[in-house]
Amino acid sequence: MPEPLGAQVIAPLFAAWAALSIARDRRAPLDLDLPERRITFDDEGRVASISFRERLPAHRLIEDFMVEANVAAAETLGQLHQPLLYRVHEPPEAVKLDALREVAEASGFALARGQVLTTAQLNRLLAQAEGSESDAIINMSVLRAMQQAFYGPENLGHFGLALREYAHFTSPIRRYADLIVHRALISAHRWGAGGLSEQDVQMMADTGLRISAAERRSMAAERDTTDRYVAAFMADRVGQEMTGHVSGVQRFGLFVRLDETGADGLLPVRALGREFFVHDADAQTLMGAESGILIGLGQRLRVRLAEATPVTGGLRFDLVEIEGARHAPPEARRRTARPARAPHRRGARTRMRSR
Repeated sequence: MPEPLGAQVIAPLFAAWAALSIARDRRAPLDLDLPERRITFDDEGRVASISFRERLPAHRLIEDFMVEANVAAAETLGQLHQPLLYRVHEPPEAVKLDALREVAEASGFALARGQVLTTAQLNRLLAQAEGSESDAIINMSVLRAMQQAFYGPENLGHFGLALREYAHFTSPIRRYADLIVHRALISAHRWGAGGLSEQDVQMMADTGLRISAAERRSMAAERDTTDRYVAAFMADRVGQEMTGHVSGVQRFGLFVRLDETGADGLLPVRALGREFFVHDADAQTLMGAESGILIGLGQRLRVRLAEATPVTGGLRFDLVEIEGARHAPPEARRRTARPARAPHRRGARTRMRSR
C-alpha cells in the first residue's frame, strides 16, 4: 500500500470507525456469527473447493459505514416528510421466542421472560454460548427466531440493527428499493429531474410488497444454486464418512450440517433404526420409543454420505456415530442390546451440542 494512502486515507478511516463503534456498541445491534461459504471453480467451471470466507476488520468497517449512510438517508427523508421505502425488521413473534428459549434452556443458558425483548438480551445469550459446544446452534436458533425483513412505506424500525429509522440507500444499481430512496432524495432536495413521480408515490406500498417478494425469490435461488454446487462437489465423496451436527429436526428425519463445507443434507428417520421415533417440535428432538435414545439440535454426529444429487442439490446421509457412540445399522438394531437412555433435562430435552 502506498504510504500516503495508508497515512492520509486508511488510518483516518479506521480512526473514524473506532469512534463510530462506540455508538454502535451502545446501540447493541444483533451480533450473530454466521460464517459465509466461499465456492471456487477451476478453469473448466467445475467446483474446485468449498470453504468459509474470512471476515476481516475491513469488511466490518465497510458494513458499518454503509449502515450509517442508510440511516442518514432515512432520517433526512423522514425529517422532510418525503415518502420513501423503509427497510423494516420487526421483533420476533412470541411463538418463535418460546422455541428459542427451549433451545437456550436445553443448552444450559437462559433468555429472560416477561419483558420487552431487546437485541442486547439476545447478544448476552450469544456471548454466553460463545466458545462452547452450543455456540453454533445458539447462533442458528437466534437467526431462526428472527422475522424476515421487508420493504414498506411505514417506518416500523429495524429490530436486528436496533435502529428507529432505516432505509436501503447504498446500492441503487443492484436494488430497486435503493433507487426509490435516491429518487426520493432528488425530489426532497429539488435537485431536478429524476425524482419520484406521482405514480411512484401512489404505488409505494405495492412496490414494497413486490420487491420484498422478489428479494425472497432471489434468496431462494441463491440457496438452490449453492446447494447444487455443493452436491456436485460432494458427488465424488459418496461412501465417505464425515462429521457434523444436527441443524434441523423434523418428523421425517434430521438435517445435518457438515463441519468441513457447511453443507446440509438429510438423515432420514429410517436410517436411525426400525423403532418408532417420537418428534417433539417444541424441543426439536427425536426420541426412540423403545430405546429412549434422544437426538436434538446441535448434537454431534458422524455420517456416511449415501447420495449426492447435483440436479436437485440434495444430500442424503446414513448414520455412523452419535456423540462418538457407534451406531448399529437399521437392520441390526433389533439384534443389539437395548442402548442406555440418553441423558436429558426436563423429560424430553437434552443438552445440545455443536462443534
